[in-house]
Amino acid sequence: MKFIRTLSKLAAASLVVASGWAISIPAASAHPGPRHHDYIMKKPIAGVRNNYWYDYKSDVLEAENELRKDLRRAKTQQDRREAWAEYNRELIDARKDYRK
Repeated sequence: MKFIRTLSKLAAASLVVASGWAISIPAASAHPGPRHHDYIMKKPIAGVRNNYWYDYKSDVLEAENELRKDLRRAKTQQDRREAWAEYNRELIDARKDYRK
C-alpha cells in the first residue's frame, strides 16, 4: 500500500513537472519583455517627457511587436537569431535617434 501511495505521488509530481514544461516552452520562445533589456530606457533623459521621448517609446514598442511576430514565424534557429539581431539593431537605432 505504501508503494502505491509513493507511486501515485511520483505520478502526480511528474504531471506537475510535465505541465510546467508545457507552460514554460511557449514562454521561452516568446519575447521576454523590456525588463530584460538594459539598453531600453525606462525614464526620459532629465525627466523631460516630450515628443522625442514618446517617439522613442513608440519605436521600442514597434520593435517588440515586430520581434514577437518574427519569432512566431521563425522556423529555424537561424531565423530566430536574425529576428533578435534585427530587434537589437532597431533598439540601438531608436536610442540614437532619441539622444540626438
